[in-house]
Amino acid sequence: MSQKPCKSRMAAMRTWTAQITSKGRPEDVLGVLTDPAACGRWAPIDFDVEGLDGDRLVTGSRARVVGRIAGQRCSFDVDVIAADASGLKLLASGPIVLDVQYELSEAQSGSEVTAKVAVAGSRGFTGRLIAQATDALLAAGALRHAVTRLAREADVAVAA
Repeated sequence: MSQKPCKSRMAAMRTWTAQITSKGRPEDVLGVLTDPAACGRWAPIDFDVEGLDGDRLVTGSRARVVGRIAGQRCSFDVDVIAADASGLKLLASGPIVLDVQYELSEAQSGSEVTAKVAVAGSRGFTGRLIAQATDALLAAGALRHAVTRLAREADVAVAA
């Protein structure tokens, strides 16, 4: 009896979205989004940033982030696709792929912030486990809470 080889394929992407209004102007929110030290205060998981040239995420910058998801140490190579007045877009590739976008627009009393995170699992048991754990965190409201903390951080920057 022979077995046909399994085709490797990436699990389907699932996208999570959260939106909030911040008192901060879009540039204030962008300042919080692109500051690695601030990210540690509002991001849904704790992580360390390694190998970033400069003190901010800018279009074209690359870094490595290291943290824990589902008890597993994970590292991701982060490519910043855009960091400008319209927001932040990045791709984080590791045991899973995270396509992350923060869209910023002016609002009457500050800015509208829309966060979108698409999660794709990768091959192997660990990749699937981490993808499922990440989906569970996002389903439980981790992105909504992170965006709320992001807005508060930008609000503090305005008040200062």
